[in-house]
Amino acid sequence: MDQQKENPVKNDVQKTTKEQQEDITSRAIRAGKRTYFFDVKSTRGGDYYLTITESKKRMGKEGQAFYEKHKIFLYKEDFDKFSEGLQEVIDFIRTNNPSAEKPSSVKDHGDDQVFSKIDFDDLEK
Repeated sequence: MDQQKENPVKNDVQKTTKEQQEDITSRAIRAGKRTYFFDVKSTRGGDYYLTITESKKRMGKEGQAFYEKHKIFLYKEDFDKFSEGLQEVIDFIRTNNPSAEKPSSVKDHGDDQVFSKIDFDDLEK
């Protein structure tokens, strides 16, 4: 059997190109120090699946920033079970711990920006 050593750099380039071809659409949601990515991808057979990635920026020991990522792969045959389970626990939290849903000091204005009214005359006092 003829065994050839594989070039890891070449494999990484091929993998990246392959992954880019699989991407269908993506949605990023910023939530405080975390960002959630919802990525729709395609299998070789053309079936779509979802990846949900949580990304958190962290600082290393030498002060270098890096991203810690956690990923879930969700295939279409599990969509209904997953969404039902997710909705059940969200409803449970909203019913049993409504104050945990949103901090009372922050109002949702439909976007990620929060503004405070500042009267500049008050700053001189």
